Amino acid sequence: AAFLIFALVIALFVSLLLQAFGAAGSGGGGAAPLIALLFIGVLLVSTILRGVRRIAMPLGDLIDAAESVEAGDYSVRVRRRGPRELRALASAFNAMSARLESSEAERRRLLADVTHELRTPLTVIQGNVEALIDGVHPTDATHLRAILEDTHVLARLIEDLRTISVAEAGALALHHEPTDVGALARDVAASFENAADAAGVAVRVSAADLPDVSVDPIRVREILTNIVANALRYTPRDGSISVTVSSGEGQVAVAVRDTGPGIAADVLPHIFERFTRSPESPGAGLGLAIAKSLVTAHGGTIEATSAPGEGTEIRFTLPKSPRR
Repeated sequence: AAFLIFALVIALFVSLLLQAFGAAGSGGGGAAPLIALLFIGVLLVSTILRGVRRIAMPLGDLIDAAESVEAGDYSVRVRRRGPRELRALASAFNAMSARLESSEAERRRLLADVTHELRTPLTVIQGNVEALIDGVHPTDATHLRAILEDTHVLARLIEDLRTISVAEAGALALHHEPTDVGALARDVAASFENAADAAGVAVRVSAADLPDVSVDPIRVREILTNIVANALRYTPRDGSISVTVSSGEGQVAVAVRDTGPGIAADVLPHIFERFTRSPESPGAGLGLAIAKSLVTAHGGTIEATSAPGEGTEIRFTLPKSPRR
């Protein structure tokens, strides 16, 4: 439509131009009005050309940037200029390309981390099987059991990665049912009793009588298990872990505090990210990332507070009713 209007204006301008020249050549008295109209036409065409250029150049920038993104260059950004609508479109395009760039960087980092984490158990399994084939180790229950344990480690790693991916994609199916979170916390603490006794760590649970809340009890147990296991891993002998469950307005809050060495300030903001762990940790660094994904899937929040030498507290909340 804009092109049609522009073409009609040009046609009118040419018609006026021809008429002005014709009137001037014949000496008629109609030349002056036609020249005035011609002048107005020149101004109008000039204004339209400026307007078209003001629109065409930002659109050209967007087209070039879109082609760059299509070719895989997510770092491209568009300069905001032109009418308000085009500036808004440029801002939206820049936000989109920034998210794509961030997602691509995260994908590459995750691929590198996953490759690294999978390589270790696979290398161990391969080495043990080759030792059995070459006769270095006897094919007995002890050596076969070691291989089986490594396959369990590999299977757990793959399942953890699947859980995180599904949860972050918003496709994790939760099966809500009335649940006593305090009783669930006591069950999780009881499951760590032997490991805590062997490590010389006391695990205590404080939970008053709480109303049942609608959550997925299996996933909440997984959240608690991952957090308590992480706390037990870093709590020294004669230390303690306390699990406190309380009820607030519209939510249940769970706090797990340990008397471990604490977390450095530069590491603390990243503890819920995949594969974040200390050099001495035997885990894959997925436990807290899974906990965060499952809490978020329930519509809750999770945070950590810590300081070197003062232990760590991880606190998460769960809404009392499912989010819609």
